[in-house]
Amino acid sequence: MSDAQTPCPRCGTAVEPLQEYCVECGLRLHTPGVVPALATGWRRRLRWYPGDWIWPSLLALLIAVVAGGAAIWWTRDAESAATETVIGDTSQLPTAAVTVSPTTSTPAPTVPTTKTTRTSTTKRRAASNRLIEWPKGRTGWTLVLVSLPAPAGRQQAIARARQALAAGLTQVGVIDSSEFSSLHPGYFVVFSGIYPSLSEAQAAASKAAGAGYGNAYARRVTS
Repeated sequence: MSDAQTPCPRCGTAVEPLQEYCVECGLRLHTPGVVPALATGWRRRLRWYPGDWIWPSLLALLIAVVAGGAAIWWTRDAESAATETVIGDTSQLPTAAVTVSPTTSTPAPTVPTTKTTRTSTTKRRAASNRLIEWPKGRTGWTLVLVSLPAPAGRQQAIARARQALAAGLTQVGVIDSSEFSSLHPGYFVVFSGIYPSLSEAQAAASKAAGAGYGNAYARRVTS
């Protein structure tokens, strides 16, 4: 076999780079399209080719990485803007009245920024520890953490949802699958997050796995 020749993926017979069919087993070696072209380039460089599934998998991985980076950037930017609003906006705070005498200097007014910051932080923490409801009429993607049959009861599903909150997950709630056309009826579903796309939901799956929910999966919720 010369350097320009490659083995047939099916029978191993040597074939030329531009040969369309294997003369031994009849396998079509070249078909039009992006994926076949990529597969041909792979086979020219490496003897082992995993299959055409590798290309959509690599594309999905790239999309997930980009979406995860964008989500991290957006979250940091939003938190920074919220902190600047609470601490920096002191224009509406009352100014303490000061009596000036000829022999004393004027003291600077005290601005209670520490109390304002603590109050805002406490409110954010309290909000993050509450279960949420799926917005009415909203269509989107979410992570399904647990699905419990209806006979198990809604209270048991709520208890599992609170465990997810305690594990560090956010936007956790419980929905009745019978109320949504995209879900199989007869279950109470514990979900985490409301995402506009599948890629963003899949990117959040790694955080759920780190919190102990390795079986969490993305699912579209349609009213």
